[in-house]
Amino acid sequence: MDEQRFKNAMSQLAAAVTIVTTGSEEAPHGTTVSAFMSLSLDPPMVLVSLDQRSSLLAQLEVGSAIGINVLSTNQGALARRFADKRVDRFADIDWCMADGAPKLPNNHTWVAGTVSRMIEAGDHTLVLVDVCCAEVNSNQPLLYWQREFGTHGAIEPGDVKARAVET
Repeated sequence: MDEQRFKNAMSQLAAAVTIVTTGSEEAPHGTTVSAFMSLSLDPPMVLVSLDQRSSLLAQLEVGSAIGINVLSTNQGALARRFADKRVDRFADIDWCMADGAPKLPNNHTWVAGTVSRMIEAGDHTLVLVDVCCAEVNSNQPLLYWQREFGTHGAIEPGDVKARAVET
């Protein structure tokens, strides 16, 4: 498979932009992630995919507290900051410890829990998280699509017409 073709195909998938965090008040760690999904309702679980070279992954083990800050539309600069390996990501920003992990203010959704399993998959590691807390704010989510930030806009029910798809 041609790597560029694969990247181009994956850029067509809209994804929530998250900052995944772990650590303590003295040593917080976090990175921007778009590979995040709900995994199970019973028990409540989510999955995060981290590059095996990720500095955040190096801080995680089974039992680690982990937070997922799903960003809101006004947090694009924060997403870029936490994607930059050259900066102190937590310097001069507001954050607090919540549910055992660093939490950023004004996010769209907060999900926290503990790492239950870590599974190597290609050049990434799938981090399975047992969820202990989930909160939603009323602002709009930040999405990543076609290598750009944006948001979701609902369409009117009458704008979508069901039609049979022939195979």
